[in-house]
Amino acid sequence: MIFKSLVELGYRILLVTPDLYFLFENTPSKSWFIDLKNGKKDPGKIPLAQNLSNLIRLAVLYKYGGVYLDTDFIILKDFSRLRNSIGAQSVDRNGKWTRLNNAVLIFDKSHPLVYKFMEEFALSFDGNRWGYNGPYLVSRVVEKVKDYNFSVLPPRAFYPMNWVRIKGFFNAKNDSRWIEAKVLELNEKTYGIHLWNRQSKSMKIEQGSIIDRLISTHCVVCNDI
Repeated sequence: MIFKSLVELGYRILLVTPDLYFLFENTPSKSWFIDLKNGKKDPGKIPLAQNLSNLIRLAVLYKYGGVYLDTDFIILKDFSRLRNSIGAQSVDRNGKWTRLNNAVLIFDKSHPLVYKFMEEFALSFDGNRWGYNGPYLVSRVVEKVKDYNFSVLPPRAFYPMNWVRIKGFFNAKNDSRWIEAKVLELNEKTYGIHLWNRQSKSMKIEQGSIIDRLISTHCVVCNDI
C-alpha cells in the first residue's frame, strides 16, 4: 500500500528480490555465501536476514554505486551532492569519531573501501554478536585504512540523537522553546534523522514533539499524524 501511494505521487520505485549468487559474484562475499549455503559457515544466533542485509547493501553499492539508507529515517533535505561518505554515530571531545554506522552509505561504483568492507565481512563474520558485521565492521575497517577517498560525516548529518536518548525527540513534555530551537537546528544542519527503530518502535509520537513537527513537514505520505 505504501509503495502504491508513492508511485501515485510520481516516485519511481522498483521492488526486486535479489539474486544473491549473481550479486555476490566477483566479490569477496561469494566464498562466504557458498560456505553458508553448504553448511560450512555457522549463521549464529543473530537472525540471518539481519546479517544478509548488512552484506547485500555492500554488494549492491560496490556493483552499482549509489545511496543505501535504512528505512527508519526521516529525510530533511537533499544530500545528492554527497559522495563517498559514511556517517559518524559518535565522536570524542576532540571531534574524532568513536563509532561509525552503516545505516547510511553513499559510495561510487567499485569503491575500494566498500570492497574492504566485504572482505572484512567474509573474513571475520560472527553471527552471534549484534552489530559486529554492521556498524562495528565499518568502524573496524575505517580505523585501519588510509587514503581511500571518502569522508566521515559528523553525527549531526544523520545521527543527531543517539539511541539512548532518542525518546526525547518523541516527547512533547520538553521545554517548547528547546523544541523550537532543536527543530530549527535540525532543518538547517541535518540531512536525515535515524530513528533507531529497535529502541523507538514502541514509542508514541506525542503531538508537538520534535518527531511530530518534522514528520508533519517532511513526510510525503503522512496525512494525519
